[in-house]
Amino acid sequence: MKAIQFGAGNIGRGFIGAVLAEAGYEVVFADVVEDLLSQINARKEYSVHVMDTNKKDILISNVRAVNSNSEEVVTEIANADIITTAVGLRILKFVAPAIAKGIATRKANGKEEPLNIIACENGIRATSQLKELVFSHLDKETANWASSHVGFPDAAVDRIVPPVRCEIPLDVAVEEYFEWDVDKSSFVGAIPNIPGMTLVDNLEAYVERKLFTLNTGHATAAYIGSLRGYKTINESIADPIVYDMVKGVMQQSGEGLVKKFGFDHDAHFSYIEKILKRFQNPFLQDECNRVGREPGRKLAHNDRIILPILTAKGFGLPYDKLLIVAGAALLFNNPEDPQCTEIQQSIREKGLDQTISQLTGLPLDDSLIKEISNAYVNCQSFRV
Repeated sequence: MKAIQFGAGNIGRGFIGAVLAEAGYEVVFADVVEDLLSQINARKEYSVHVMDTNKKDILISNVRAVNSNSEEVVTEIANADIITTAVGLRILKFVAPAIAKGIATRKANGKEEPLNIIACENGIRATSQLKELVFSHLDKETANWASSHVGFPDAAVDRIVPPVRCEIPLDVAVEEYFEWDVDKSSFVGAIPNIPGMTLVDNLEAYVERKLFTLNTGHATAAYIGSLRGYKTINESIADPIVYDMVKGVMQQSGEGLVKKFGFDHDAHFSYIEKILKRFQNPFLQDECNRVGREPGRKLAHNDRIILPILTAKGFGLPYDKLLIVAGAALLFNNPEDPQCTEIQQSIREKGLDQTISQLTGLPLDDSLIKEISNAYVNCQSFRV
């Protein structure tokens, strides 16, 4: 069995690639970083260091790598059993052409075995987005063939994989906890047996539960913690002021999720407590600058800050703490992050309200614009 994992970074190696390798797949990493590809092909193995209460090392072997822009990756796709991605939503458009070529090659070679493609990204229906991009590169005949031979199951993924420096550069540090939930209705052919991959019916609920609890809370810890001068998430969450904000934000988001999906209230709030403990993991020195990067993307109308606000407001629930996160995201100022620079420049040149409108997609006359603007001013009180 062969799996192609687009993205050989920490998440690709430490999470999805590792799960596939442990399930018995030969994992072929596809990436563009030549030094990384060379290291994988030279060693053909690496270790995943579980840095948690229960520490352990997992050796991942039977791996190799190809350049995702090469014809070689097309040949690999033509003979693969499953394809996964961990590249970020914005990069999916760059991997779609190679996947489309691989699908066309499978058809030309008369390969009838099914192929399933799963985008393991932080976003709603990321695989569906990838499918649309892939099909835009297929002619009508190949697209019709792919509809019955290639599955595109959506997924929700959850594991904290910080960029910890290991003695062997290929090794990865991860937390023990992980979830990989996949929509079982969208597979083509027999569903592969992959320990660690959970098949679910109502995927949207799992995606939003994770995105608007863990990711919303993570962003809060990064943005409020950064304002208070902290460098890492566990430092931030150790501050009672940050802890209370993170917990309050996840609870406000959670009330909306309970209303929207009918989650059991006590069970969901227990899930929040579990996430708070994960943020406190002293072994994962996850940096606020990493978690908070690309604040403009995180302020989009369907992402981890604005959509929970809209959901809570739609149900008539409180969202004042979520507003503060929006304000703190606008204040986040990592000089190495181009989006931070662009946001600060936009605020100076176009004004705060216009910038908020452009980032969030909210009309300029929407009352939320002024509420976020006020939160931007008020949350500066968190500065130390």
